[in-house]
Amino acid sequence: MNWINSVVRPKIRNILRKKEVPDNLWVKCPETGQMIYYKDLEANGFVVPGSNFHMRMSGEVRLKALFDRGVFEPIALPDVSPDPLKFRDERRYTERLKDARNKTGLTDAVVAGEGTLDGQKVVSAVQDFAFMGGSLGRAAGEAVVTAMRTAVNRKAPFILFAASGGARMQEGILSLMQMPRTTVAVQELREAGLPYIVVLTNPTTGGVTASYAMLGDIHIAEPGALIGFAGPRVIEQTIREQLPVGFQRSEYLLEHGMVDMVVHRHQLRETLSRICHLLMERESGRQVAIPDVVTPEVSVPEGMNGVSAKDMPDSSIAVEDGEAMAAKSHHPAGKGNGAAPISGEAHADDEAEEGGTDGHSQASGNGQQSDRPPNA
Repeated sequence: MNWINSVVRPKIRNILRKKEVPDNLWVKCPETGQMIYYKDLEANGFVVPGSNFHMRMSGEVRLKALFDRGVFEPIALPDVSPDPLKFRDERRYTERLKDARNKTGLTDAVVAGEGTLDGQKVVSAVQDFAFMGGSLGRAAGEAVVTAMRTAVNRKAPFILFAASGGARMQEGILSLMQMPRTTVAVQELREAGLPYIVVLTNPTTGGVTASYAMLGDIHIAEPGALIGFAGPRVIEQTIREQLPVGFQRSEYLLEHGMVDMVVHRHQLRETLSRICHLLMERESGRQVAIPDVVTPEVSVPEGMNGVSAKDMPDSSIAVEDGEAMAAKSHHPAGKGNGAAPISGEAHADDEAEEGGTDGHSQASGNGQQSDRPPNA
């Protein structure tokens, strides 16, 4: 009986017990409602095969997909005080931070790392939307600034994957101050002559869009990503008008010149590698392989309107006549005739006439700044 109780019955219970199914075993496409097995979605780069909808990716997965062999060195990010304003709404801010950290395993919304991209040394930072909507707080701002300065120290290109709902309201003005701080860090990258490439993912809105996310040298957007400052619903309620179809989506912004290119996630790594190598080659002064431009030969017909070229009369203008004409064309009175250069005085008069009503100091007839007030 002991054998039956200790061995047989537990085995029967295990067979009859209902197995627990993980919550993320199957994922539903937000666009079409298609159900896809999570392992298949992961193997496809978190792109739904049927609809090509780009699902969100965690920061660590982004970095592994970017660097060679998925190997990178995490960048140590500075610690900040968790709740400087002692903020509380329905719950304490410290409790919300604790829940987000337990859920994602992250310290804050930004993770950063350095590694190689097809042999090119690269520094990258990723905003993880799973951590409080990728909101920009003091910790996230410090992370972005630290990552950018690491790129300056390593003399490497900097790639940012942006995904955020905006500034973190629980930190008030302290979160808004991260906008100018990150802008200064972007300027440090430019002064060092290093490429700053921004990949805009779904969604990128609010203060992040109003600061470092739109200050890149090159802006790449994933297909269908929502990119803007205020959301479409807020804009429609404000202006009381129907917005165009696809407004604030990647393709709409590409059509209107707000982003440089829209790249599918499967071609993103190759595109980033090509851009980094090209820009770093040019910054270093080395020659970049550019195909030679072949100039086609232009054949001049021998006959024009029935007259042979050899039968055309010689020019009656001598060399001396041409020199005299050129000297005469430099007379100060000759202005705007397409032959004589415009003098400094005449150019200053033109500027004064064209812009004499704006709020800036205008150029007077002698080429110097006028003390006359505007609209005088």
